[in-house]
Amino acid sequence: MNQMRSIRIEKITLNVGTGKDQNVLEKGMQLIKHLTGSDPVKTMTSKRIPGWGIRPGLPVGCKLTIRNGQKSDLIKRFLGAKDNTLSLNNFDDRGNISFGVHEYIDMADTEYNPDIGIMGLQISITLERPGYRIKKRKIQKTKPSIKHIVSKEDAVNFMKENFKIQIQEEIPEEE
Repeated sequence: MNQMRSIRIEKITLNVGTGKDQNVLEKGMQLIKHLTGSDPVKTMTSKRIPGWGIRPGLPVGCKLTIRNGQKSDLIKRFLGAKDNTLSLNNFDDRGNISFGVHEYIDMADTEYNPDIGIMGLQISITLERPGYRIKKRKIQKTKPSIKHIVSKEDAVNFMKENFKIQIQEEIPEEE
């Protein structure tokens, strides 16, 4: 196989959306630190929505991006909370996988923390191929060719091979 066609994990992003409740935000920050050992950053609003009581600069969530280290071990823990089953809706057309975990205590080797309570979080996994540096470099930025982009099928096959996931069949809704 061509070495430039191999797929790798670029990053994992953990996200907890809390709204304007600052107590839930602090619990979300504790949750991410509890799971990864790293401090998350707060996400701030940029729009004003008077009906929801949101104004620019108000923290409404927290996130953490993991680019180095034991990404595979973390992904295995997160997928274990979903019984190694994902839906095709969890994959997009550009090599991203996103899913939510309703309760963090469903993950392996994670104990209940009474300070946090029961919370969930959103996990996003970004896949890339070698050569994606061309879209991030400082001089002569350009887009990768359409043939080089990780497709939905490529992402599904990567997850099946490396993490032994099952793809849940979609059940059509009855009228």
